[in-house]
Amino acid sequence: MSDRNNLAALTNGPTRRQAIAGVAIAFGGLALGSTEAWAGAEEGISRTAESIHQEAVFKASRKRLYEALIDSKQFDKVIQLSGVMQSMHLGDKPAEISREVGGAFTLFGAYITGRHVELVPNERIVQAWRTGGWAPGVYSIAKFELVEQASGTKIVFDHTGFPKGEAEVLASGWKAHYWEPLEKLLT
Repeated sequence: MSDRNNLAALTNGPTRRQAIAGVAIAFGGLALGSTEAWAGAEEGISRTAESIHQEAVFKASRKRLYEALIDSKQFDKVIQLSGVMQSMHLGDKPAEISREVGGAFTLFGAYITGRHVELVPNERIVQAWRTGGWAPGVYSIAKFELVEQASGTKIVFDHTGFPKGEAEVLASGWKAHYWEPLEKLLT
């Protein structure tokens, strides 16, 4: 994100003073001021934020599954198996996935873009993730937790911070364009 977008995001949230006061209040009244410090900020808080939680089990090791998600050539196979490139006319730009924390990725003809927030090999992938249809500067957080199972690996997946009203489409997209083609690739 650009510095301008970061600044815009910061100006829409609570001030540093409000955040410090809120933390102090939350931890037993160590308040640096009164609860009035939050008076104006509360009306901007969403109490109905949407999120996605999905779990999928694959007959593959955590290492194999991690590599399928983080390796550009392997993920290109996932994309091809999903069939979405043809159905959505997304072009033929191949997947590009950095293997570094902070590194960028572009998937599905660059319709999906983002950066790796955390990479713990064979255990966890956390991404700042967005679609090309969202307003500039809007990113969500996609977290893939790889949990060893007796006969394979379970992905415990959580997706938060996406625009309101997108949950249903995104949830079906994760299933159709990630989990189902990954299962085909790994079996």
